[in-house]
Amino acid sequence: MDRNADTSHEELRSVAFIGLGIMGGPMASNLVRAGYRVTGYNRSRAAVDRLVEAGGHAASSVAEAVVDADAVITMLPADAEVTEVVLGEGGVLEHVRAGTLLIDMSTISPRTATALGEAGREYGVRVLDAPVSGGQAGAVEAALSIMVGGDDADFKKAAPLFRALGTTVVHVGPHGAGQTVKAANQLVVAVNIQALAEAVVFLEKAGADLPAALTVLGGGLAGSTVLNRKKETMLNRDFTPGFRIDLHHKDLGIVTDTARDIGAVLPAGSLVAQLLSSCRANGDGGLDHSALLRGVERLSGLARTD
Repeated sequence: MDRNADTSHEELRSVAFIGLGIMGGPMASNLVRAGYRVTGYNRSRAAVDRLVEAGGHAASSVAEAVVDADAVITMLPADAEVTEVVLGEGGVLEHVRAGTLLIDMSTISPRTATALGEAGREYGVRVLDAPVSGGQAGAVEAALSIMVGGDDADFKKAAPLFRALGTTVVHVGPHGAGQTVKAANQLVVAVNIQALAEAVVFLEKAGADLPAALTVLGGGLAGSTVLNRKKETMLNRDFTPGFRIDLHHKDLGIVTDTARDIGAVLPAGSLVAQLLSSCRANGDGGLDHSALLRGVERLSGLARTD
């Protein structure tokens, strides 16, 4: 097929998936199960091999992955990686066909997402920013919440693909809007985890039956998805990363930078951003973000070595 042929009116069948980490790997496998032809690329070959075992196909470069794709999905750690993969030498925009749909599902700044949309337009490539919420469990279970920025027509074209990945899929506005909503999501999640961590330390210091206390809290107004998902993690002190502190620290940086740009004052968000920084400084950056508990314990004289 002519690489310059406009594919904007064709059904999406083949997907290039770039970034097969904790989130991207299971998402790509879910697309395979949904009947898409998925070609994956990742800097770590082991992740590509896992996709092949699930029925996907391997690529040895970004160019090889995207050249015949109807849609390209990127799921990468941060702005720098997305910019390099999409705009850099040998990147996505150099090799995709005109009319291809580029969907960035990473969490990056709204400013970068808007710039990607503008760059895509110059190449005749349609772009959506579609960050997700739900963590590793949501990725594995195809139960993600997906917030999408970009043109409505492109959102509608991608809707079947999104439904293979998530249960809540909403078009929230133009380019960059998806990332703005994701930033708000990360603000809410971080503040909730911090509040839960403080409640756990408060209950432990008071000598309460912690499992019983968290159970009853979960049944009242204090109940939340964060409490449901992180209760056992905190009780068992199992901080195996589903979403690392390093990444949430990066996301709160997006929140605080964007808030400064638009003149929004976020006292709690700014404080939790500093507490995430403290966790990283104490060696907890690779742990799950529920390890904010360890930071509260350090402040309360309950520091542990486990």
